[in-house]
Amino acid sequence: MKASDLFVKALENEGVEYIFGVPGEENLDFLQSLKNSKIKLIVNRHEQGAGFMAATYGRLTGKPGVCLATLGPGATNLVTPAAYAQLGGMPMLMITGQKPIKKSKQARFQIIDVVGMMRPITKYTKQIVDGNNISSNVREAFRLAMEEKPGAVHLEFPEDIAQEDCDESVFEVVGHIIPKPDDKAIAKAVEMIHAAKMPLLLIGAGANRKVTCDALRDFVDHTGIYFFTTQMGKGVIDERHSQYLGTAALSSYDFIHAAIEEADLIINVGHDVIEKPPFFMKNNGKKVIHVNFSPAEVDPVYFPQLNVVGDITSSVKKLTEHTLVQENWDFDFYKKVTKEVAEHLSKYFLDERFPMLPQRLVNLLRKKLDSKDIITLDNGIYKLWFARNYTCYEPNTLLLDNALASMGAGLPSAMMVKMLYPDRNVVAVVGDGGFMMNSQEIETAVRLGLHLTVIILNDNAYGMIKWKQQDMGFDDFGLDYKNPDFVMYAESYGAKGHRPQNDADFQEILHHCLEDKSVHIIDLPVDYSLNHPILNVMLKEKTKKL
Repeated sequence: MKASDLFVKALENEGVEYIFGVPGEENLDFLQSLKNSKIKLIVNRHEQGAGFMAATYGRLTGKPGVCLATLGPGATNLVTPAAYAQLGGMPMLMITGQKPIKKSKQARFQIIDVVGMMRPITKYTKQIVDGNNISSNVREAFRLAMEEKPGAVHLEFPEDIAQEDCDESVFEVVGHIIPKPDDKAIAKAVEMIHAAKMPLLLIGAGANRKVTCDALRDFVDHTGIYFFTTQMGKGVIDERHSQYLGTAALSSYDFIHAAIEEADLIINVGHDVIEKPPFFMKNNGKKVIHVNFSPAEVDPVYFPQLNVVGDITSSVKKLTEHTLVQENWDFDFYKKVTKEVAEHLSKYFLDERFPMLPQRLVNLLRKKLDSKDIITLDNGIYKLWFARNYTCYEPNTLLLDNALASMGAGLPSAMMVKMLYPDRNVVAVVGDGGFMMNSQEIETAVRLGLHLTVIILNDNAYGMIKWKQQDMGFDDFGLDYKNPDFVMYAESYGAKGHRPQNDADFQEILHHCLEDKSVHIIDLPVDYSLNHPILNVMLKEKTKKL
């Protein structure tokens, strides 16, 4: 069997549905083998778009998304998606081509050490040097990509190896069972929870990956313990729950931080230091229980007193089974925080000024979308408003990246979501800066016939950095630019462009976009004037008084 045919057969054996990519000369044997496969090839307009789509597939399915690029510049363009998947815990396989390795045809033209480049940002990277090793290399790559913590893996497939004859064989797909937690660790955790006066539950990305909704909700309902989430942990428990305190979106001086400061025990489920440094871990007598698939890495800002290692769902179920409601628990302060949060977050929901406040957009989208509809975010200051103010009713219905926090992922991520969930409304909310980094993927979305709404928050600047610049007292400098006419830009790709003139106009346009099954681009002017006074000034004053 031809080696490239065997590679495709090995991918089929792993259940691969799609390959996203930008093929090159060194991929042509693989491309020919893929032609007659049941695997669907999605041709992207940039390798970053392909990588972000593959990572999002992995994030939502738990199975590695697969992307394809050629050697050299094609491979280097996958570096950002590789880091995005690796830090975010998203299983993804990258396949890159390479010149012949047994007999050089073009000296060092386009050749770099791709395997060496990928090594620091993947769980596994390997050049295939023998066609007979393809099956074992593919199986190992998939195994490592899916094992906790999931991440990126890479295989380099040289042109001459792809043309070899090799044995026809694939490896049986064997799943991995995550061990259950140690009973002694559970007993110690229960002892710490019982002894605490103000325990507090934190839900992180790991809990969202395995969707431990029922187990965590039962724990909260059984104990009455209040909870908050990281940005990537949103929605694991319906955020309309009476014990929900909010989402940690800022690094300090938010209502969440006031609650954290008062807590004497944090039960940390599924969170690791990559999401954001766990700002609450100070050597001030506060105790931390680390509940995760693997032990905590000791860090200057994170040193839990107990590790409960194993399957998260099993751990939480055992904690629920053995934890008893204690008379010494005092949640009055948390009740005060929830009241403050409710009043603060909704303050500008009805403000109809135009350009539109991000808080208003959050409110309009929440009212318009069903519980299972999905918003994907790029990275910008609006991400903080959505993380803090958008109420998730179900897991993975607000997709954002707070690990690598790369710009340019919002649109490709939304495209992948729509392919996986064609019956749900999908809205991408992106900044003008992040949108332009991969805006060429509009053509891909149109070609695929996706029904997608993209809202571009237009401020002609890198707004997140401006916010930080102002907070640091620096001059307004170096962060402004001019945008294209986004309506004409959308239409040049075959999408439909819209530019609302006021609040009511936007609501009518949004309704039309959600109903009309096309790719829609909404150029929405945004008002960021309240970023600094609220996030940098008012919150500091308000939370100090709690």
